Amino acid sequence: MTDKEIIEGLVNRDNRITGYFLEKYRPLFLNAIQVIFDYPVDKDECINELYFYLMKEDAAKLKAFEYRSTLGCWLKKVVIRFFRDLRDTRRVIDDNSKEPLYEKKGNNQDDEVIDTLAADEAKADLEHLFALMKNERYVMVIRALVLEDREPEQIARFMGITVANLYNIKKRALASLAKVAINERRKYENK
Repeated sequence: MTDKEIIEGLVNRDNRITGYFLEKYRPLFLNAIQVIFDYPVDKDECINELYFYLMKEDAAKLKAFEYRSTLGCWLKKVVIRFFRDLRDTRRVIDDNSKEPLYEKKGNNQDDEVIDTLAADEAKADLEHLFALMKNERYVMVIRALVLEDREPEQIARFMGITVANLYNIKKRALASLAKVAINERRKYENK
């Protein structure tokens, strides 16, 4: 596959080409992570952050590639700069987030009065949406934090990541769940 085909596929959000890209350049990403970070980080989350960076603003970074070098050579520079910025800003391990990871149950007295039938129906709907989600890790994080009301530190320890990385995963998990729910609603409305 040529560099042009890869760039066009990524810009057009072609899943097959995205998978190929992530597989082909994964060794580059992992090597850069290993060299740049002098503390443990979740490699997959770093790669996810890099992918979001490349795709933000309608893939502006990818569209800026001018084919004056190979994609691999250009990408190496972009990856190193991105991971250095990530390391220097400490976004990967910032444990001092002001945003609560989840809301504790019982914050609102109205929440105590729950219609059992509606709750069962909502649970069934949520299980259906979970089944449609492609990332099992996202489902696990939502279940543990929101549904089972478990402590973030406990989950982070179990997953072998920092609480800050758990925040990142939770954020993407909820975005993914929302996207799946919106797609399901559109399917339902188009019937």
